[in-house]
Amino acid sequence: MGILPIFMSKYKLAMFDMDGTLLQGRGIFIIAKKKGLIEDLERVIMNKNMEFYKKSIEVAKLLKNHSKKEFLEIFRSIPLQKHVENVIKELKKKGIRIAIITDSYDFLAEDLKRRLMFDYVFANKLIFNGDTITGKLEIHNQDLRQDFISNRVYSICKSCVLEDLAKDLGFKLDETIAIGDGIVDIGMIKKAGLGIAFNASDTVNKHANIVTNDMRTILKYI
Repeated sequence: MGILPIFMSKYKLAMFDMDGTLLQGRGIFIIAKKKGLIEDLERVIMNKNMEFYKKSIEVAKLLKNHSKKEFLEIFRSIPLQKHVENVIKELKKKGIRIAIITDSYDFLAEDLKRRLMFDYVFANKLIFNGDTITGKLEIHNQDLRQDFISNRVYSICKSCVLEDLAKDLGFKLDETIAIGDGIVDIGMIKKAGLGIAFNASDTVNKHANIVTNDMRTILKYI
């Protein structure tokens, strides 16, 4: 039998957005800028007539024939938010399971998962042929479930994932924490027992229990 943590938090699961929350920046934008794809990326992202999940599919097409290895090297150069590593260590000491959830790509999120020793990762699956990106994307939200707050359809439904993972682990939703900064995070922030808006806009902040720009704030509540 392993050694139990000295103090167990009332919270059992913490789910973190990746870009802008764990990382100082948004991976795909930084990669696109480095690879000369930023104008094409912005054209897709700013298309108001396109469903959100379809934007994810179209963005993946822009990456066709680029190198997975090169993308990973750029991704690993993105700094972590201040205090992230310490906060994750403290959460783990309290016995809290930790997850990354992102509408970015699984190979990037899995790399960060290994670096920070997260328990779970949920992301969209970018398809490769060896080291080469094919431009095809397998979105996580296969049933095209709507976010229960915004009624939008994202490539990953973060509120759905939070609910499903908590259920699978035998946790109540009021035993969960969700941390994010974007509109795609609103659903999980609203649904979690403790919803934290981190470096977020007023649109996101109004749905959160806690609004902060200091990652260490989380530790006050566990």
